[in-house]
This record gives sequence, structure tokens and C-alpha cells, in this order.
Amino acid sequence: MAASAAWQRYGELLCGVPEVGLTVDPSRMGYDGAFVERTAPALARAFEAMDALEAGALANPDEGRRVGHYWLRDPARAPTPELRREIEEAARRVQAFAADVHAGRLRPPAGGRFTDLLCVGIGGSALGPMFVADALGDPARDPLRPHFLDNTDPDGFARVLGAIGPRLGQTLVVVTSKSGGTPETRNGMLAARAALDAVGLALGPQAVAITQAGSPMDELARREGWLARFPMWDWVGGRTSETSAVGLLPAALQGLDVEGLLEGARRCDEATRVHDPRRNPAAALALSWLFATGGKGGAKAMVVLPYKDRLLLFSRYLQQLVMESLGKRLDLAGRRVDQGLTVYGNKGSTDQHAYVQQLRDGADDFFAVFVRVLESGGAPAEVEPGVTAGDYLHGFLLGTRAALAEGGRGSVTITVRRVDARSVGALVALFERAVGLYASMVGVNAYHQPGVEAGKKAAAAVLALQARVVGALGPTPRTSEELAAALGEPEVETVHLLLEHLAANGRARSEGEGIGARFSAG
Repeated sequence: MAASAAWQRYGELLCGVPEVGLTVDPSRMGYDGAFVERTAPALARAFEAMDALEAGALANPDEGRRVGHYWLRDPARAPTPELRREIEEAARRVQAFAADVHAGRLRPPAGGRFTDLLCVGIGGSALGPMFVADALGDPARDPLRPHFLDNTDPDGFARVLGAIGPRLGQTLVVVTSKSGGTPETRNGMLAARAALDAVGLALGPQAVAITQAGSPMDELARREGWLARFPMWDWVGGRTSETSAVGLLPAALQGLDVEGLLEGARRCDEATRVHDPRRNPAAALALSWLFATGGKGGAKAMVVLPYKDRLLLFSRYLQQLVMESLGKRLDLAGRRVDQGLTVYGNKGSTDQHAYVQQLRDGADDFFAVFVRVLESGGAPAEVEPGVTAGDYLHGFLLGTRAALAEGGRGSVTITVRRVDARSVGALVALFERAVGLYASMVGVNAYHQPGVEAGKKAAAAVLALQARVVGALGPTPRTSEELAAALGEPEVETVHLLLEHLAANGRARSEGEGIGARFSAG
């Protein structure tokens, strides 16, 4: 593309949120005015659906609930006065609780002040808070050091709790689960409880629950006298919960700018309500996805390339937000469509020494989303005459962007002035809105996740089978096939894999190797 033509497209398509210093540049995706006109009816329907969603329309018929994460940063838009008061009260309580912890009005039973924060959650209850904590945190300044248990890995539990070490008695534990029954979160909570028990301390006096009112977790916290209980509403999905207590409480306890986070998200919401793709950055993003994929799942992946260490976890956060929202077998009419948008990425310029070679010269199965941060931050010292390390980083971004364009590979560039609470809030809101608009245009429900529930059910079935396998083990060694036959279980492979796991952890004995191994009670 000639320089003048590229510059003209840049000027025509660039749009953003001036109040938070964010812009979206889709000019290198390759779509033209004809594409915008052709997709205008679908986009108009998406705008109408989004307007109805924000007004309180039923958005998830599978679960019979609304979806209202947009109300969290603008409570005046909540559909009822009661909801508005609940949202405002929760935000006020978050700030007041964090202030009491920081001032030492709330103290750990072991004495002193809280120094560390242990967040226990999974999925959206962890990915958003982890991203924000890493993007905005400063270990030299933060009043509480954040740690996360976001899996059900015993080795992971040991590493995190070991890193806290002697400060466990000064650690505030925040457990986030809508029901309290999510296995990963329950197991993390039990690990934290066991660690505290081992040093003669109880979980309750230094724990906080973020959960749905009346849930088993809520009742447990009330019964054990936990320090506080904050709400999770059924109209806020995990992947869109960062501006609820799920994200705000950990951020406030870490000492981050919660008001700025909400303000950035609210400003971006305002800008992305405009029914004009040339002035709406989320619509520009969604149209870029539609152009790249043709509206078909699996056509191309989205490679997220933030050129900033503080945004390292952004792609992990987006993986859930985008893939859980868009990865659907059926469309709204019940037809099989196998929709989805694969997300991967790390950070620049690390990626230039990893997979940018393939992006430039390999399979044309992706489009890139660059995240550009204008202010370098850190030490401005020159590494060469007139050149700083930040200049190199920015140069690598522009160079890679140009190299991809020369190879006919599409890209979107999102620019923010700096990584601060307002810009992070705006980025969260930008992608939330883009996901909703794109889902409407391709005809899927962005707000349910039947595949996740199917995975949970399958895992429960495997654990039930494991219990039967353990019960069938006896003193006489038997092969996996023999044990499966004794159980009447056709999935011999699953039985074998369970036996290998049990034997490796000292809960069964094994003789031999591979599929011929024989197992007996441990």
C-alpha cells in the first residue's frame, strides 16, 4: 500500500476514547467501505441487542438471567433502583473494608497488620484480578502483596504458600466463588485452611468471601465468622466480573486505583455505545474480527501482542473472555456452527524471538492485535546516543507491524498513553463490548458456557470412576483390563490412566510398565 493511501486509511478509520487516551487503528486489516456497508445491517442488529442488554433484557435464556456487568461502572443504568443501590453499596463497602485493613483497624489474630493477600479463585475469579494486579502493582509501594491460588495443583499450592512462609499469619485470604462448590476454588480454600491450621491459626478470622447471597460459601463464611462477605450477582458472569467485587476488592486491598479502573471502563462504555463503526472503537475491533474470520470459527486466530511487560497477562485474560464467550457449537437458532476465535500471545519484543517468524513468513491463519503504550516509564537512560530502551521497544512494534503488512498479514493497533488504572479499565471494557457485538453479528450467545459445564460433569464422572477403581483394588495384582472388566467399565484407557496416577502417588502398587502393568491395593 502506498504511503499516502496508508495514511489516508489511518485517518479515516482511527477512533478511540479521548478521555482515557485510547485509540483503535484497524487500518491495516484491509477492509474497505464496501465491507462496512455490507455488514451494516448485522452491526445495526448487534447495536440494538447491546442496547437491550444494558436496559436489562434477558440475555441468557439457558440460565434465565440478565447480564449486567456494564451497570457495575455506571450504576445509574441499572434497570431498578434496588439494583443500583446494591451496586453502589458493594463498591462503597469494598473501599471501606480496604481502608480499614490499610489503617490497621482490621488486624490479623496473630497480631501486627495484614501484609499479604491470598486470592483463591478460578477462571474469571482469578484471571482478571491477576492481570490487574500485575499491570498496576508496585511491590515497593503496595500495602499488601498479592498471591493467587488459581488451580487445583498441590504443587502450586505448596509453591504459593511457601512463598508467603512466615507471613501466613498476616495474610488476608479472599475466597471467590459464586456457589462455593467450584472444585478448584474449594480445594484452594482447603489448602489455605490446612496451612493456617498447621501454625495454630483458623481461616475464618482472616478470611473474606466473595459469593452469591445464600450460597453454601456464604453460609460457611457466616457460620465461621469470616471478616466480611461481598456479593456476586447471578447477572455478572465470571469472565466479565473484573469491575465487580471480584476484581475491585483484591485491587483495593493491593492499594490500586479502583476509582480510576471504574472510570476508565465507564468512559469506554460511553464511547462504545455510539451506533457508528467509524466512531466506535469496539465496533471497529469487532468488524476487524469479522473481516478476518469471515464470521466462521477457526478461520483465523487472534494473536495479542502487547509491547509492555505490565500487560503480559492481558492475553491470558482475553483467552477466557473471548474464547469462552465465542466458542459455541450452536448458534441462536440451534444450528451447528462451531464458532470461536482462538486467542494467543505473550508480549513484545519477546515474541520477535519466538513466533513472529511464523507470523511473517508462515501460515496465514491469524491476525494480530498490537497494544502500543506511548509512555515508556522506568529509567529513561540512553542505551545509544539519542536512543533509549523504550525507543527500541517502540521501534520493534512499528517494525513488526510494518513487516506483517508487507507480508499481507492483517493487524489492529490499540494505543494507550500509559498503563494506569483508567487505561486498564478501558481495555477491559473495550474487549467486553467487542465480544458482545461480534457474538451478535455471528449469531451466538456470548453469555453462556455449556462446554464448561460439560467439562465439569465429565470430571465428576472420572472422579466417581476413580472411587470405584480404588474400591476394586485388592492384594492380588491385576492389569487395567482385568480391573475394568471386574467393574464392567468399557473405558479401559481411563481406568489405566487412573491407576497410573494412583500408583505414582502411593495410593496403589504397580508391577511392570506400560499397558501390561499390574496393580494392587497400596
